[in-house]
Amino acid sequence: MTNSPDAVSVEVVRSHAGLRAVAVLPWLPTLWLGMILAISFVEAPLKFQAPGITIPLGLGIGRLVFTALNIVEIALALATVVTLLIARRTSAVHESRAGGLTWSLVATVGVLLLKVVWVRPLLNARSDVIVAGGDPGPSLLHSAYVVLECLQVAALIVVIVFAVRLLLDAARAHALTARDTNSSPTADAAPRDREETTR
Repeated sequence: MTNSPDAVSVEVVRSHAGLRAVAVLPWLPTLWLGMILAISFVEAPLKFQAPGITIPLGLGIGRLVFTALNIVEIALALATVVTLLIARRTSAVHESRAGGLTWSLVATVGVLLLKVVWVRPLLNARSDVIVAGGDPGPSLLHSAYVVLECLQVAALIVVIVFAVRLLLDAARAHALTARDTNSSPTADAAPRDREETTR
């Protein structure tokens, strides 16, 4: 198989498991991206505009929602990593595309870990103080979280682009393999054999 990213190998998919993995791969980060956009950039800012909402109540709801989101993000990250490993082990995918997908996925997971391990606990501690009636003072934590979310969105878009390219390569190579199989000498010999038999 050539290492050129523009060349499509006729041996991209070696097994049905590999083909299914490549087919599923773009959907996992797409779902992940959609959840971040819906919750972080739509639900979170609109929540405090609801009639009768208070800051402690909004913070309590936000804490529950973002905790659930982070759990789902971790599950989707694990599912994406496992699917990529299956695709790479059972399919002769372009190493350049698979490498790009791998590194962009590493960046995405790295940002997720920063959010879950570093920023979220600090934000939860601030919300505890506010809910208890205290004043934790000014902080840049919310701004840091927004920056990390934007970085994660950008990284996920790159992951999706590479995953779609892998899928297109796999589909193209699968079609080439099927065409070569149908036009092989053994496939051409069968009709001739049947014709000779009828004579």
